[in-house]
Amino acid sequence: MPWNWELADWLKFTYDFAPIAKIEKKFLLGVGSASVYLKTAHPQDYSRFMVEILSLEGLESSKIEGEILDRESLQSSIRHHFGLQAELKRGRIKESGMAELLCHVYETFDKPLTHEMLWQWHTMLFKGSNYLADLGKYRTHEEPMQIVSHRLDSPKVFFEAPPSKEVFREMSVFIDWFNSTGGSDSILGRAAIAHLYFESIHPFEDRNGRIGRILVEKALSQGVGKPVLVAVSKTLEKRKKEYYSALEACNRTLDAQGWVEFFAQVVLQAHEESMELLYFLIEKSKMLNRLSEQINPRQTKALLRMFEEGPGGFKGGLSAENYIAITKTTRATATRDLTDLVEKGALIKTGELRHTRYKLNISKRSDQP
Repeated sequence: MPWNWELADWLKFTYDFAPIAKIEKKFLLGVGSASVYLKTAHPQDYSRFMVEILSLEGLESSKIEGEILDRESLQSSIRHHFGLQAELKRGRIKESGMAELLCHVYETFDKPLTHEMLWQWHTMLFKGSNYLADLGKYRTHEEPMQIVSHRLDSPKVFFEAPPSKEVFREMSVFIDWFNSTGGSDSILGRAAIAHLYFESIHPFEDRNGRIGRILVEKALSQGVGKPVLVAVSKTLEKRKKEYYSALEACNRTLDAQGWVEFFAQVVLQAHEESMELLYFLIEKSKMLNRLSEQINPRQTKALLRMFEEGPGGFKGGLSAENYIAITKTTRATATRDLTDLVEKGALIKTGELRHTRYKLNISKRSDQP
Protein backbone atom coordinates (compact mmCIF):
# COMPACT_ATOMS: atom_id res chain seq x y z
CA MET A 1 0.00 0.00 0.00
CA PRO A 2 1.51 3.37 -1.01
CA TRP A 3 2.62 6.07 1.43
CA ASN A 4 0.74 9.41 1.34
CA TRP A 5 3.38 11.08 -0.87
CA GLU A 6 3.03 8.27 -3.43
CA LEU A 7 -0.71 8.85 -3.91
CA ALA A 8 -1.98 10.45 -7.13
CA ASP A 9 -3.43 13.45 -5.27
CA TRP A 10 -0.34 14.02 -3.10
CA LEU A 11 -0.31 17.52 -1.54
CA LYS A 12 -4.12 17.73 -1.56
CA PHE A 13 -4.74 17.07 2.13
CA THR A 14 -8.45 17.24 2.87
CA TYR A 15 -10.53 17.98 5.96
CA ASP A 16 -13.91 19.47 6.85
CA PHE A 17 -13.68 22.75 8.76
CA ALA A 18 -17.12 22.44 10.38
CA PRO A 19 -16.06 20.11 13.25
CA ILE A 20 -13.34 22.52 14.37
CA ALA A 21 -15.22 25.78 13.78
CA LYS A 22 -16.21 26.16 17.44
CA ILE A 23 -12.69 25.29 18.58
CA GLU A 24 -11.21 27.91 16.28
CA LYS A 25 -13.68 30.51 17.54
CA LYS A 26 -12.73 29.77 21.16
CA PHE A 27 -9.05 29.95 20.23
CA LEU A 28 -9.46 33.39 18.59
CA LEU A 29 -11.50 34.67 21.53
CA GLY A 30 -8.73 33.40 23.81
CA VAL A 31 -6.09 35.22 21.77
CA GLY A 32 -8.13 38.41 22.08
CA SER A 33 -8.50 37.91 25.83
CA ALA A 34 -4.75 37.31 26.14
CA SER A 35 -4.07 40.58 24.33
CA VAL A 36 -6.20 42.43 26.89
CA TYR A 37 -4.33 40.78 29.77
CA LEU A 38 -0.98 41.63 28.22
CA LYS A 39 -1.95 45.27 27.71
CA THR A 40 -2.72 45.59 31.42
CA ALA A 41 0.37 43.69 32.50
CA HIS A 42 3.53 45.38 33.72
CA PRO A 43 6.34 45.15 31.11
CA GLN A 44 8.32 43.01 33.54
CA ASP A 45 5.41 40.56 33.82
CA TYR A 46 5.13 40.38 30.03
CA SER A 47 8.84 39.67 29.76
CA ARG A 48 8.61 36.90 32.36
CA PHE A 49 5.67 35.37 30.50
CA MET A 50 7.43 35.54 27.14
CA VAL A 51 10.58 33.89 28.52
CA GLU A 52 8.54 31.23 30.33
CA ILE A 53 6.45 30.31 27.27
CA LEU A 54 9.37 30.28 24.84
CA SER A 55 11.46 28.14 27.17
CA LEU A 56 8.53 25.76 27.78
CA GLU A 57 8.17 25.28 24.03
CA GLY A 58 11.87 24.53 23.64
CA LEU A 59 12.05 22.24 26.66
CA GLU A 60 8.93 20.24 25.83
CA SER A 61 9.61 19.96 22.09
CA SER A 62 13.03 18.49 22.89
CA LYS A 63 11.51 16.25 25.56
CA ILE A 64 9.14 14.73 22.98
CA GLU A 65 12.24 13.50 21.16
CA GLY A 66 13.84 12.20 24.36
CA GLU A 67 16.29 15.08 24.87
CA ILE A 68 16.31 16.93 28.20
CA LEU A 69 17.49 20.54 28.15
CA ASP A 70 18.52 22.60 31.17
CA ARG A 71 15.71 25.06 31.96
CA GLU A 72 17.85 27.68 33.70
CA SER A 73 20.42 27.71 30.91
CA LEU A 74 17.74 27.98 28.21
CA GLN A 75 15.94 30.82 29.99
CA SER A 76 19.20 32.66 30.61
CA SER A 77 19.97 32.57 26.87
CA ILE A 78 16.48 33.82 25.98
CA ARG A 79 16.64 36.66 28.51
CA HIS A 80 20.08 37.67 27.26
CA HIS A 81 18.87 37.71 23.65
CA PHE A 82 16.06 40.13 24.49
CA GLY A 83 18.28 42.34 26.64
CA LEU A 84 16.58 41.29 29.88
CA GLN A 85 19.84 40.05 31.36
CA ALA A 86 23.12 41.96 31.15
CA GLU A 87 25.43 38.96 31.10
CA LEU A 88 24.87 35.50 29.71
CA LYS A 89 25.32 32.82 32.32
CA ARG A 90 27.73 30.11 31.34
CA GLY A 91 25.54 27.40 29.91
CA ARG A 92 25.45 24.50 27.52
CA ILE A 93 25.69 25.09 23.79
CA LYS A 94 22.56 23.14 22.81
CA GLU A 95 20.41 25.32 25.09
CA SER A 96 21.95 28.39 23.48
CA GLY A 97 21.11 27.04 20.03
CA MET A 98 17.50 26.27 20.98
CA ALA A 99 17.14 29.76 22.50
CA GLU A 100 18.48 31.30 19.30
CA LEU A 101 15.91 29.36 17.27
CA LEU A 102 12.97 30.25 19.53
CA CYS A 103 13.86 33.94 19.53
CA HIS A 104 14.39 33.99 15.75
CA VAL A 105 10.95 32.49 15.10
CA TYR A 106 9.36 34.95 17.56
CA GLU A 107 10.99 37.94 15.85
CA THR A 108 10.50 36.83 12.22
CA PHE A 109 7.07 35.18 12.38
CA ASP A 110 5.75 37.47 9.62
CA LYS A 111 8.64 36.83 7.24
CA PRO A 112 8.14 34.43 4.30
CA LEU A 113 9.41 30.90 4.80
CA THR A 114 12.49 30.06 2.71
CA HIS A 115 14.89 27.18 2.24
CA GLU A 116 17.60 29.33 3.82
CA MET A 117 15.45 30.00 6.89
CA LEU A 118 14.84 26.29 7.42
CA TRP A 119 18.55 25.52 6.96
CA GLN A 120 19.39 28.26 9.47
CA TRP A 121 16.97 26.75 12.00
CA HIS A 122 18.56 23.35 11.51
CA THR A 123 22.03 24.80 12.08
CA MET A 124 20.83 26.50 15.29
CA LEU A 125 19.50 23.20 16.65
CA PHE A 126 22.88 21.57 16.08
CA LYS A 127 24.94 24.40 17.52
CA GLY A 128 28.17 22.93 18.87
CA SER A 129 27.63 19.57 17.16
CA ASN A 130 29.37 18.23 14.09
CA TYR A 131 28.34 14.58 14.01
CA LEU A 132 25.71 15.12 11.30
CA ALA A 133 26.83 14.86 7.69
CA ASP A 134 24.01 17.02 6.32
CA LEU A 135 24.13 19.89 8.80
CA GLY A 136 22.16 22.98 7.84
CA LYS A 137 20.87 21.38 4.65
CA TYR A 138 18.39 18.77 3.50
CA ARG A 139 19.32 15.11 3.72
CA THR A 140 21.31 13.59 0.86
CA HIS A 141 21.80 9.96 1.93
CA GLU A 142 20.69 7.33 -0.57
CA GLU A 143 19.14 4.90 1.93
CA PRO A 144 15.42 5.41 2.68
CA MET A 145 14.40 7.85 5.42
CA GLN A 146 12.30 5.60 7.63
CA ILE A 147 10.53 5.98 10.96
CA VAL A 148 11.16 2.60 12.60
CA SER A 149 10.19 1.13 15.98
CA HIS A 150 13.06 0.59 18.41
CA ARG A 151 12.24 -3.07 19.02
CA LEU A 152 15.24 -5.13 17.88
CA ASP A 153 13.29 -8.38 17.81
CA SER A 154 10.56 -7.16 15.46
CA PRO A 155 11.30 -3.69 14.02
CA LYS A 156 8.32 -2.05 12.30
CA VAL A 157 8.49 0.65 9.65
CA PHE A 158 5.87 3.22 10.62
CA PHE A 159 6.62 5.53 7.72
CA GLU A 160 8.99 6.03 4.82
CA ALA A 161 9.52 9.58 3.51
CA PRO A 162 10.26 10.64 -0.09
CA PRO A 163 13.78 9.78 -1.37
CA SER A 164 16.49 12.33 -0.63
CA LYS A 165 16.85 13.20 -4.32
CA GLU A 166 13.25 14.45 -4.29
CA VAL A 167 13.47 16.50 -1.11
CA PHE A 168 14.51 19.88 -2.53
CA ARG A 169 11.71 19.81 -5.08
CA GLU A 170 9.19 18.66 -2.47
CA MET A 171 10.30 21.38 -0.06
CA SER A 172 10.09 24.05 -2.78
CA VAL A 173 6.45 23.12 -3.31
CA PHE A 174 5.88 23.04 0.46
CA ILE A 175 7.40 26.49 0.94
CA ASP A 176 5.26 27.91 -1.89
CA TRP A 177 2.18 26.35 -0.27
CA PHE A 178 3.07 27.71 3.18
CA ASN A 179 3.67 31.24 1.91
CA SER A 180 0.53 31.30 -0.25
CA THR A 181 -1.89 30.08 2.42
CA GLY A 182 -1.31 32.84 4.98
CA GLY A 183 -4.86 34.10 4.46
CA SER A 184 -6.38 30.66 4.93
CA ASP A 185 -9.95 30.51 6.25
CA SER A 186 -8.79 28.29 9.10
CA ILE A 187 -5.78 29.25 11.20
CA LEU A 188 -5.78 25.95 13.08
CA GLY A 189 -6.37 23.94 9.92
CA ARG A 190 -3.42 25.57 8.14
CA ALA A 191 -1.11 25.03 11.13
CA ALA A 192 -2.19 21.39 11.40
CA ILE A 193 -1.63 20.68 7.72
CA ALA A 194 1.71 22.53 7.76
CA HIS A 195 3.00 20.20 10.47
CA LEU A 196 1.63 17.06 8.81
CA TYR A 197 2.91 18.10 5.38
CA PHE A 198 6.41 18.90 6.68
CA GLU A 199 6.68 15.68 8.68
CA SER A 200 5.56 13.68 5.63
CA ILE A 201 8.52 15.04 3.65
CA HIS A 202 10.90 14.66 6.63
CA PRO A 203 13.52 16.77 4.83
CA PHE A 204 16.36 16.66 7.36
CA GLU A 205 18.54 13.83 8.57
CA ASP A 206 17.55 14.67 12.16
CA ARG A 207 15.49 17.19 14.22
CA ASN A 208 12.47 17.12 11.87
CA GLY A 209 10.01 16.97 14.77
CA ARG A 210 11.38 20.06 16.48
CA ILE A 211 11.44 22.09 13.28
CA GLY A 212 7.95 20.87 12.37
CA ARG A 213 6.62 22.07 15.71
CA ILE A 214 8.37 25.42 15.32
CA LEU A 215 6.54 25.76 12.00
CA VAL A 216 3.30 25.41 13.96
CA GLU A 217 4.28 28.44 16.06
CA LYS A 218 5.06 30.43 12.92
CA ALA A 219 1.79 29.44 11.25
CA LEU A 220 -0.33 30.32 14.30
CA SER A 221 1.43 33.67 14.71
CA GLN A 222 0.94 34.53 11.06
CA GLY A 223 -2.72 33.59 11.39
CA VAL A 224 -3.41 36.13 14.14
CA GLY A 225 -0.89 38.73 12.95
CA LYS A 226 1.38 38.71 16.01
CA PRO A 227 3.53 36.26 17.99
CA VAL A 228 1.26 33.73 19.67
CA LEU A 229 2.81 32.84 23.00
CA VAL A 230 1.49 29.30 23.29
CA ALA A 231 3.58 26.30 24.34
CA VAL A 232 1.91 23.79 21.99
CA SER A 233 4.70 21.25 22.56
CA LYS A 234 3.91 21.09 26.28
CA THR A 235 0.44 19.77 25.49
CA LEU A 236 1.74 17.49 22.72
CA GLU A 237 4.26 15.98 25.13
CA LYS A 238 1.50 15.21 27.64
CA ARG A 239 -0.53 13.62 24.83
CA LYS A 240 2.43 12.10 23.00
CA LYS A 241 0.86 8.71 22.27
CA GLU A 242 -2.21 10.39 20.76
CA TYR A 243 0.06 12.78 18.87
CA TYR A 244 2.09 10.05 17.20
CA SER A 245 -1.01 7.95 16.58
CA ALA A 246 -2.84 10.83 14.88
CA LEU A 247 0.15 11.54 12.64
CA GLU A 248 0.63 7.85 11.84
CA ALA A 249 -3.03 7.58 10.78
CA CYS A 250 -2.19 9.94 7.88
CA ASN A 251 0.81 7.98 6.62
CA ARG A 252 -1.13 6.32 3.79
CA THR A 253 -3.96 8.77 3.18
CA LEU A 254 -4.55 12.43 2.40
CA ASP A 255 -7.69 12.51 4.55
CA ALA A 256 -6.43 14.62 7.46
CA GLN A 257 -9.73 14.97 9.32
CA GLY A 258 -8.72 13.04 12.44
CA TRP A 259 -5.36 14.77 12.65
CA VAL A 260 -6.81 18.27 12.21
CA GLU A 261 -9.46 17.71 14.88
CA PHE A 262 -6.89 16.34 17.33
CA PHE A 263 -4.47 19.17 16.60
CA ALA A 264 -7.14 21.87 17.01
CA GLN A 265 -8.02 20.49 20.45
CA VAL A 266 -4.33 20.49 21.40
CA VAL A 267 -3.82 24.13 20.39
CA LEU A 268 -6.92 25.23 22.31
CA GLN A 269 -5.80 23.31 25.40
CA ALA A 270 -2.29 24.76 25.10
CA HIS A 271 -3.63 28.30 24.79
CA GLU A 272 -5.88 27.93 27.83
CA GLU A 273 -2.94 26.63 29.87
CA SER A 274 -0.80 29.53 28.65
CA MET A 275 -3.49 31.96 29.77
CA GLU A 276 -3.52 30.36 33.21
CA LEU A 277 0.24 30.83 33.39
CA LEU A 278 -0.04 34.49 32.35
CA TYR A 279 -2.68 35.17 34.99
CA PHE A 280 -0.59 33.31 37.57
CA LEU A 281 2.51 35.42 36.83
CA ILE A 282 0.53 38.66 37.07
CA GLU A 283 -1.00 37.59 40.39
CA LYS A 284 2.46 36.60 41.61
CA SER A 285 3.75 40.12 41.00
CA LYS A 286 0.72 41.67 42.68
CA MET A 287 1.13 39.53 45.78
CA LEU A 288 4.89 40.03 46.14
CA ASN A 289 4.55 43.78 45.63
CA ARG A 290 1.76 43.98 48.21
CA LEU A 291 3.76 42.00 50.78
CA SER A 292 7.21 43.40 49.96
CA GLU A 293 7.67 45.20 53.29
CA GLN A 294 5.38 43.01 55.39
CA ILE A 295 7.15 39.64 55.31
CA ASN A 296 10.59 38.38 56.31
CA PRO A 297 13.25 36.83 54.02
CA ARG A 298 12.23 33.29 55.01
CA GLN A 299 8.64 33.90 53.99
CA THR A 300 9.73 35.53 50.74
CA LYS A 301 11.96 32.56 49.92
CA ALA A 302 9.15 30.10 50.62
CA LEU A 303 6.64 32.01 48.50
CA LEU A 304 9.09 32.24 45.60
CA ARG A 305 9.68 28.49 45.86
CA MET A 306 5.92 27.88 45.78
CA PHE A 307 5.56 30.12 42.72
CA GLU A 308 8.29 28.10 40.99
CA GLU A 309 5.90 25.14 41.00
CA GLY A 310 3.59 27.03 38.68
CA PRO A 311 -0.21 27.32 38.74
CA GLY A 312 -0.60 23.75 39.96
CA GLY A 313 1.50 24.41 43.06
CA PHE A 314 3.02 21.75 45.30
CA LYS A 315 1.35 18.39 44.84
CA GLY A 316 -0.98 18.07 47.82
CA GLY A 317 -0.02 21.52 49.11
CA LEU A 318 2.91 22.91 51.10
CA SER A 319 3.52 21.22 54.45
CA ALA A 320 5.35 22.57 57.50
CA GLU A 321 8.12 20.08 56.69
CA ASN A 322 8.42 21.59 53.21
CA TYR A 323 8.69 25.06 54.73
CA ILE A 324 11.39 23.95 57.18
CA ALA A 325 13.38 22.32 54.36
CA ILE A 326 13.12 25.42 52.15
CA THR A 327 13.98 28.00 54.82
CA LYS A 328 16.26 25.93 57.11
CA THR A 329 14.38 27.13 60.17
CA THR A 330 12.87 25.57 63.28
CA ARG A 331 9.38 24.09 63.52
CA ALA A 332 8.23 26.81 65.93
CA THR A 333 9.42 29.56 63.58
CA ALA A 334 7.87 27.79 60.60
CA THR A 335 4.53 27.65 62.40
CA ARG A 336 4.66 31.38 63.19
CA ASP A 337 5.70 32.27 59.63
CA LEU A 338 2.99 30.16 58.03
CA THR A 339 0.29 31.48 60.37
CA ASP A 340 1.37 35.02 59.52
CA LEU A 341 1.21 34.31 55.77
CA VAL A 342 -2.32 32.99 56.17
CA GLU A 343 -3.34 36.09 58.14
CA LYS A 344 -1.83 38.34 55.48
CA GLY A 345 -3.84 36.58 52.76
CA ALA A 346 -0.86 35.03 50.96
CA LEU A 347 -1.70 31.41 51.80
CA ILE A 348 -4.82 29.35 52.39
CA LYS A 349 -4.68 26.68 55.10
CA THR A 350 -6.37 23.29 54.72
CA GLY A 351 -6.46 20.23 56.98
CA GLU A 352 -5.45 19.89 60.63
CA LEU A 353 -2.42 18.68 62.63
CA ARG A 354 -0.07 16.53 60.53
CA HIS A 355 -2.46 16.84 57.57
CA THR A 356 -2.20 20.63 57.50
CA ARG A 357 -1.30 21.99 54.08
CA TYR A 358 -0.96 25.45 52.55
CA LYS A 359 -1.59 26.70 49.04
CA LEU A 360 -1.17 30.09 47.38
CA ASN A 361 -4.19 32.34 47.78
CA ILE A 362 -4.70 33.03 44.07
CA SER A 363 -8.20 32.97 42.67
CA LYS A 364 -9.13 31.24 39.45
CA ARG A 365 -8.77 33.29 36.29
CA SER A 366 -11.94 34.92 34.99
CA ASP A 367 -12.52 35.90 31.37
CA GLN A 368 -11.69 39.51 32.17
CA PRO A 369 -8.38 40.92 33.51
